[in-house]
Amino acid sequence: MSAAPVRLAVRLGLTGALTLAVTLLGPAHVPSAEAAAPTAVGTRAADTATAAPSARPVVTWAASADRLGDVSGDRSYRLVLRTSVGGSGLRVRVSNAFGDRPLVIGSAYAGMRDSGARLRRGSNKRLTFGAEPSVTLAPGEIRYSDPVPGRIAATSDLAVSLYVRDAGGPATGHGMALQTSYATSGEHAAEESGASYTERLGSWFYLDAVTVDAGRGSGGVVTLGDSITDGWQSSSDRNLRWPDYLARRLHVSPDSTVKGVANAGISGNKVLSDGAAQSALKRLDRDVLSLPGVRTVVLFEGVNDLKSHSGVTAAALIAGYREIIDRSHAAGLCVVSATVLPFKGWPEWDAEGEAVRDEVNEWIRTSGEADAVADFDRVLRSPYDAQRMLPTFDGGDHLHPNDKGMQAMADSVALTSLECGRR
Repeated sequence: MSAAPVRLAVRLGLTGALTLAVTLLGPAHVPSAEAAAPTAVGTRAADTATAAPSARPVVTWAASADRLGDVSGDRSYRLVLRTSVGGSGLRVRVSNAFGDRPLVIGSAYAGMRDSGARLRRGSNKRLTFGAEPSVTLAPGEIRYSDPVPGRIAATSDLAVSLYVRDAGGPATGHGMALQTSYATSGEHAAEESGASYTERLGSWFYLDAVTVDAGRGSGGVVTLGDSITDGWQSSSDRNLRWPDYLARRLHVSPDSTVKGVANAGISGNKVLSDGAAQSALKRLDRDVLSLPGVRTVVLFEGVNDLKSHSGVTAAALIAGYREIIDRSHAAGLCVVSATVLPFKGWPEWDAEGEAVRDEVNEWIRTSGEADAVADFDRVLRSPYDAQRMLPTFDGGDHLHPNDKGMQAMADSVALTSLECGRR
């Protein structure tokens, strides 16, 4: 199954952003020309690898985009997110991947969140696109901002503020953020006060990735998954999804060179077919392979394919896994395959789906086609009934782990498995 054609036109300025004597955290710093050089993003990660500089950026945050509801223009969005790896030359990636008409971002800023919608004083810095303060994205387009000189710390609350001057039709964004962001009418992106932002949001609009120059030796990992990776049943506004726990482990590990974590989970996602979002096979290029600095992908999908009398066979699901593994390997990434969690007690559980889950998990454990295995099933299943999640890890619906379950999953990942030697 080939990837759906999505045009990733990225316009990255070089000299324009270097003239900005600003910083997000710490004293002002202008990176070298080598460090500030942009990474081009194409529809295939392999297209970018040959043109990428040796000190290229690393993704510090991501949220896979999907089609949201219809929107209008003349609105400002203050989008709150947590970085994973720190570095200089911050860039944001804005997306109109699912729009059906041009999107005009009149102004964009990035600053450090204080509390609520309020920013730390003096931290809100203008973002430019090809040295211009505004950018127009055609339907299907994705673009990076120019790099902002200065450093941003790891595990920081970053607020990206976008004034969307002209928009209509379906918005592009991430529906289930589990993080409060803010919106208001009119142009308020430059304001550090949060007083104007009276509307609370549970989604991220038009923003799908943030990168920093984290140095030559640093890399990133992408967690490709469904609602479990997206964090459902974890506590909102606390960054307790399992990829968040993994990011904290990587941050404090003195031996790990993988520091960036990109969450590519979408609630309801399937490997083989479209549903609540494009299938993992269709979105792999945009949501995983195009992100800079990535060394490894953790593939943790499948439960939505096999539940509720779906008729999906183990052979079909394994074929989907193989395609993701092969395409990731071709792009120079390692793959960690994660076993599918038990979900007996969920209303859509049935014996047929359970038999497929058993066969698929056995293949994941024994085939050797991935570079490593994260056996989430064995970590979370009940010792008394292997078809059920252990109650202490159960978020209450018998499918999604709670905060303790999320931490147990992250803690079970061997950090050495994320260190990829393919590049």
